[in-house]
Amino acid sequence: MSGASLRVIICDKYAIPRFGLLTILASRPGVEVIEATDSGVHAIMLARQHHPEVVVTGLTLGGLSGLELIQRLRAEKLDPQPRVVVFTVDHTDQTFTEVLRAGANGLLTQDSTQDEVVAIIRAAGRGQTLLSPLVTQRLVEWFRQREPPAAAEPRLTLAGLTPREQQVLLLVAQGRSTEEVAGELYIGVSTVRTHLHRLRAKLKAKDRAQLVSLAYRAGLMST
Repeated sequence: MSGASLRVIICDKYAIPRFGLLTILASRPGVEVIEATDSGVHAIMLARQHHPEVVVTGLTLGGLSGLELIQRLRAEKLDPQPRVVVFTVDHTDQTFTEVLRAGANGLLTQDSTQDEVVAIIRAAGRGQTLLSPLVTQRLVEWFRQREPPAAAEPRLTLAGLTPREQQVLLLVAQGRSTEEVAGELYIGVSTVRTHLHRLRAKLKAKDRAQLVSLAYRAGLMST
């Protein structure tokens, strides 16, 4: 995607979030909003026609739900396979769980800043999964309530990480974006991405949510 605009479709039943997202993205370089629609069925038709990299959707749509839209887009086998970022005003654990299990590559809430919106959508376009700080904090709270105390085995797993990788893991678990991690550690964004790639490989984690889980279970959040 280097040198090309990130192509995005926006889908939400309600006009305010739909056009709010459109306004945010339309003002950012390197992002092309193909169309904003209130219909999940129309969004699928647009994806077939225009092959966007990212579809940003609410959970309430005309014709089908946002969760159904994620599943239908995955079944379409489009090239490229569009990544889905979900916008929700429902902050319940059940909603977050359903969205992530359905295969969403990003999760926005009404508390997300404009920069967070753009960062999460761009991350999805790169094939990464990025959550808003609010969602990340809720995940941390969820793990604190439900995960067993840190055991010896996860701690031994983290012992194989370099000091820098542990720093990056801690900051990611605290909800920092890639750019924020780079700024705090005074390293390049590409270097942070390399560390994240190595962390996922070493810890056998599929995405950031699993990295957060491992960081908490290993006791890193309490150090």
